[in-house]
Amino acid sequence: MTEDAADAALGRAWRDDTPWRVLTALTEGDDRLAGHEGEAAAAELAGRAFLDAGARDARVETFALPVWTRGDCSLAVTDPVEREFPAFALPYSPAGEIADAPLVDAGHGTEGDFAEVDAEGAVVLASTDSPAGGPLVHRMEKYGYAVDGAAAGFVFYNHRDGQLPPTGALRFGREGEIPAAGVSKETGAWLREYADRGGRVAFAVDASTERGTGTNAHAVLGPDTDEEVLALAHHDAHDVAEGALDNGCGVATLVAAARVLADLDLDCRVRVATVGAEEVGLLGSAALADAVDLDAVRAVVNVDGAGRYRTLRAFTHGTDAFAGVLEDVSERANRPIEVEETLHPYSDHWPFLRRGVPAVQLHSVTPERGRGWGHTPADTRDKADSRNLREHGALAALLVQTLTRRTVPRPDDDELRETLADAGMRPGMEAADVWPADWD
Repeated sequence: MTEDAADAALGRAWRDDTPWRVLTALTEGDDRLAGHEGEAAAAELAGRAFLDAGARDARVETFALPVWTRGDCSLAVTDPVEREFPAFALPYSPAGEIADAPLVDAGHGTEGDFAEVDAEGAVVLASTDSPAGGPLVHRMEKYGYAVDGAAAGFVFYNHRDGQLPPTGALRFGREGEIPAAGVSKETGAWLREYADRGGRVAFAVDASTERGTGTNAHAVLGPDTDEEVLALAHHDAHDVAEGALDNGCGVATLVAAARVLADLDLDCRVRVATVGAEEVGLLGSAALADAVDLDAVRAVVNVDGAGRYRTLRAFTHGTDAFAGVLEDVSERANRPIEVEETLHPYSDHWPFLRRGVPAVQLHSVTPERGRGWGHTPADTRDKADSRNLREHGALAALLVQTLTRRTVPRPDDDELRETLADAGMRPGMEAADVWPADWD
């Protein structure tokens, strides 16, 4: 294919309204909580979109997972006043009832914060924010520190205005140890004050975790070669909102990329996939990693966070060679790509990276630190912009095409371990129960 033909494919992408229609279909349907009907419907939708893009051999496959179902949640201050507050149970929270417990504020919920409070038998508060100038402290880490401190319950309060209780899984692929809920910034402000005043609370969660299935969809483009590049996005979302930004935009961006890739010359096979159960433990991507020949996968492009905001951002996850590839894509497209050396285990690249496959994650430069509207009831389609879906889809397609032609080195497991340990991430990953057992 000539460069003029490639330019024509990119030009068609700029006018393509299919990514927006995919996002609309994802967000107007049933919620996409892992293992529930809406998640399976999202996989079927993705499979049809891949076929419509020109892919072949589309498959929709299921995998086993613990399916969490939300029930009622109640949170009430009993002393120094009697006052009820709205709260959402967090996924994989066990059912439980705490009739009376002290309320303790652990601030940002770091290991150091928990060392300064007496969490035993208490309902512990922790913010969604992290200390300024330091690394992000994941929700699962904060919950893990509460469990390790023998807390009776955990309450996660937002640091953003707007009466927006946050959500997010407590453990990867299993039920947590203590009841947990999310509350808004405004509720958190009251609870912190009551904690300072020696407050006590009653807290109850009704929820269940049962065996069930999640769903993946994948298809292939390009020549039928032994090697392939894998591009994936997770289609599941939390049930408190539409899941537009996290990760409906990622799915729509991947569909946009597939539609461009169908018109580009590819030097090896490309597999496009959407996976379920990312939000509760990367279970769909782990199942996909088991299903494909990892020795034949040249690289993984994880589209989690792309399409949300104006500028594309890429995390290289320990493979420095991706920086040069991304720079070339940026120059070719005359569009900015912000490259970061970030390495973390909390998205769908991780099951592949841990098994020796180089992986890059496509995200967006967010207006402020943190996940923005994601994991709150405000994660709705009106926050999205069709221009970002089209542009990021075109950039993702050029990246995938380049990776069919250029080899990047496979990651060294010892170097991954040392990089994470040197960055001070081991204690938090251990608290979150995601530090690999074979690294000890």
